[in-house]
Amino acid sequence: MNYLKLSIYTLLFAVLLVSCKQHEEARRPISRSSGSFMKKSADRNKKLVASEEDVIKKIIKSNPKVKYYATRKGYWLSYDEKNLTDTQTPKKGDIAYFNLEIKDIEGKIIYSEAELGPQTYYVDKQDIMMGLRDGIKLMHKNETVTFLFPSHIAYGYHGDNKKIGTNESLICTVTLRNFVPDPAVATTSTATPPTTGTTTAATTKNPAVQPTKPAVKKAATETKKDTVKP
Repeated sequence: MNYLKLSIYTLLFAVLLVSCKQHEEARRPISRSSGSFMKKSADRNKKLVASEEDVIKKIIKSNPKVKYYATRKGYWLSYDEKNLTDTQTPKKGDIAYFNLEIKDIEGKIIYSEAELGPQTYYVDKQDIMMGLRDGIKLMHKNETVTFLFPSHIAYGYHGDNKKIGTNESLICTVTLRNFVPDPAVATTSTATPPTTGTTTAATTKNPAVQPTKPAVKKAATETKKDTVKP
């Protein structure tokens, strides 16, 4: 009887040992393939970007009368209306007011300007399309600019979950009507600093607060009687 129990325990131990080894061996290929998967994914993204850029370059080449400018962020722009007078551009802390029209790369309207309506954007403080986030900061007031955005700086793999699909390059036409400092930021920055103990020119003109040695105690007494006027 004891021999039978010993045989059963030995068999169970052997099964458990084999199961553990198989489990470990089954997990190894996953860890080994993770690096390969990341490399393949990166290669696919590079090919996608290159393919989209080729399409955009063909569009630019087919319109020789339109001057396009390449940017450091990987998109192109052309001026429909250019403002040669103003030099300022929107910066962080400004509120930009603009109109927007979005087309697919073939020029078909996805969102019209009328459908989107007037746009308000708190520069660098709102989550908008990456290309627009950068492009608006290159514009002057009353300019109209057409941007050619590859998908990776537009809506990327997910699209906008409405009309813009996966990995879709876009043509965006923007008219920057105006931009102004954010009133909340302006109010904070121009607020009067708290009064310190430093003597200023304004206080030295008031004889009641002159810092001369003989008058120190007397000035303090007069202050308690509310004789110093602001």
